[in-house]
Amino acid sequence: MLGPIGNRRLPWIFFGGLSILGGCTRGSEHALPAASRPCEIALTPLTGDATLDKRIAQLQEQARASPNSIIELERVGWLLVAKARKTFDAGYYKLAQQCALCMEARQPHRAETMLLSGHVLDSLHHFKEAEAVARELVRLRGRSFDYGLLGDALMEQGKLALAVDAYQKMIDQKPTPEAYSRAAHMRWLKGDLRGATQLMEMVAGAGDSDDPESSAWARVRLASYRLQAGDPHRASALIQAALALEPGYPPALLAQGRLRLAEGDATGSIDPLRRAAQSNPLPEYQWALIEALRASGRTADADAVQTQLFARGAADDPRTYALYLATMERDTPTALRLAAQELHTRADVFTFDTLAWAQAAAGNLVEAQREMQSALAEGTQDARLFLHAGVISARSGQTRAARTWLLKARALQTMLWPSERAQLERQLAALGTNSDPLSQQAQPRKQEGKRS
Repeated sequence: MLGPIGNRRLPWIFFGGLSILGGCTRGSEHALPAASRPCEIALTPLTGDATLDKRIAQLQEQARASPNSIIELERVGWLLVAKARKTFDAGYYKLAQQCALCMEARQPHRAETMLLSGHVLDSLHHFKEAEAVARELVRLRGRSFDYGLLGDALMEQGKLALAVDAYQKMIDQKPTPEAYSRAAHMRWLKGDLRGATQLMEMVAGAGDSDDPESSAWARVRLASYRLQAGDPHRASALIQAALALEPGYPPALLAQGRLRLAEGDATGSIDPLRRAAQSNPLPEYQWALIEALRASGRTADADAVQTQLFARGAADDPRTYALYLATMERDTPTALRLAAQELHTRADVFTFDTLAWAQAAAGNLVEAQREMQSALAEGTQDARLFLHAGVISARSGQTRAARTWLLKARALQTMLWPSERAQLERQLAALGTNSDPLSQQAQPRKQEGKRS
């Protein structure tokens, strides 16, 4: 998402939780030779017939013709960021970093270079390094997007109080959709679904026709909020709007599959989830497809996708892969190792939850309870957090706490995968809690045909 030079806009997307959206970008074929000079790499002509590819190639040509200018290089860098977001290919972030290095070589210590470099670091999950760059930017000039970058890096590290302060400064300077989307996410993390929804409605209503991907992303995020609030019809309309803006958009297809699974249409969920996983083969997407296939009785197909997940999950998205292993109770030593490593980089509530769940899978209940307390500390209203807290409490003999957390999870069960809903009902039944008729309706109907 680009604005004119001097009025740079950062992407709306949050990396993490949920990410859609919640994973990191996958590995890329765009490996960078270490010995090559940044300017040569950054200005190597980009091929492709898409409008964005042609625009990047045009600016690269202009930059080659003006070896002392960095304006074109900066524009190339941000267009490569846009390309990375559109294709989910981390290699374009690495190319954007080469643009920043080339800019630094030509004109050292420019704030514009630092902003591009800091955003790339954040996008590649180098959050501590991104924070350092952002703090220097704030010290030097303190513009709205400098505070946005600082807030993003702090948020991913679980430093929510500091992130809130940075985002507030961003909003105070420029109350833009980019700022409001960040504020919405913070409210959701803090358990304020209504406030988050109100802000995201504003963001979705302020769509940019020149940036359909960001507009589609805003609608997908809002659809998630609406589904959690119990409004599947509004969620469906938002997903359809996102797909109209960006046909085949993987986060929208993932959301569509999740919605159909929540409605019990496992068979109808397979097509969008398969298309999403083909376009963006990250663990989160593959996990969703596995759930749909198993819920439809297609065990062999689910196993084939799981084989793909096992092959690259640890490299592509270690946190989600660790969570999957713990959920399946497969290779718990690897799940523990990956979750513990991730915590050094990304100490947010979802990483604490992953580590707690891996500890529980390994039978380390004291450690699991400790990590789960950290996962619940911010008041995030998340069905999976509640399910894990309930199961860990039950295994620890804390029946009352287990029942409390599991009932909280049941209230948000549309946000769980079918296997998680089944586990939820088994746990409640073991505690002597009556089954919820709504939960039974939410179970997959394997004989259903495709949804019209």
